[in-house]
Amino acid sequence: MDKLEKNLDAKTTAVVLAAGRGLRMRSKVLKPYLDLGGKPLITYALRAFEDSQVDDVILVAGEEELDYVRTEIVEACGFHKVSQIIPGGCERYESVYHGLCAAVSCPDPADYVLIHDGARPFISPAKIESCIRTVLQTKACVMGMPVEDTIKITDDQQYAVFTPERRTLWRIQTPQCFLLQEIYEAYRMMMEAKDTRMTDDAMVMEEYGRRKVKMIPGGYDNIKITKPEDLVFGEAMLEKFESLRIHRDTKD
Repeated sequence: MDKLEKNLDAKTTAVVLAAGRGLRMRSKVLKPYLDLGGKPLITYALRAFEDSQVDDVILVAGEEELDYVRTEIVEACGFHKVSQIIPGGCERYESVYHGLCAAVSCPDPADYVLIHDGARPFISPAKIESCIRTVLQTKACVMGMPVEDTIKITDDQQYAVFTPERRTLWRIQTPQCFLLQEIYEAYRMMMEAKDTRMTDDAMVMEEYGRRKVKMIPGGYDNIKITKPEDLVFGEAMLEKFESLRIHRDTKD
C-alpha cells in the first residue's frame, strides 16, 4: 500500500504500550524487555510499525525506564518513527490515556490512532496496513480472531448457566484503531467518571463513544506474551519464521 492509496490527507499515529510490569511473567526483568530471540520483546512491535505506513509512533514506557528505552532500544535500533517516549500509568487504560493525550497535544495531531500492546511481537506491517485500510473506511476497528472453542458463561459458583453462540464471539487483539479525537474524548469521559472496568480500547468506545467498532481478522500468531510458557511458544514461532525465510531465500 503506497501513500497515495492510503490517502495523503490522513495522518496515522501508533501508540505502543511498553509500561507493563508483567506480574504473571514472574520475572525480575520487566515484560517489554524480556529476551525473545536475542532481542528485547518490545523491539519486534516497534520494527513492524517502523516498516509500516504509520507516520509516527508514541512509545509509552515505565517512568524509570525512559532513558534506557531511548538509548538502548529506540536509538540503538534506529527507530526513527518514534517521535515521543512518555511515561505510562499503573494500569493499561492509564497508559493508553497518557498516549492519547500526547497524540492530541502534538503541533500536527494525527487523524487516526492505532493502539498496540508492545507484548504482541508478531504483528506485521501487512496487518498494520490492513488496520489502516479499514479504519479509513469505518473510523473504528479492532483486530481479533473468531473463537474456535465453545464458551460457557458461569455463575459465582462456576456452574455453567449459558452458552453463547460461538459464531458471534471474537478473541480481541491489537492494534485497535480509531479516529484520534473520538477515542481521546471517550477516554477523557471514562477517566472523569473514574471507571476502572475497561479492559480494552473498543470497550471504552462502546461505553463512552458514539461509533460502532468493526472487527477485522488478525492472526492466531498475533499472541500476547503474558506468561512464561508464552515465551517458549514465541521462541518456537521465531524459529519457524526464520526457517521459512531461509527456505524462501534459497528458492529465490
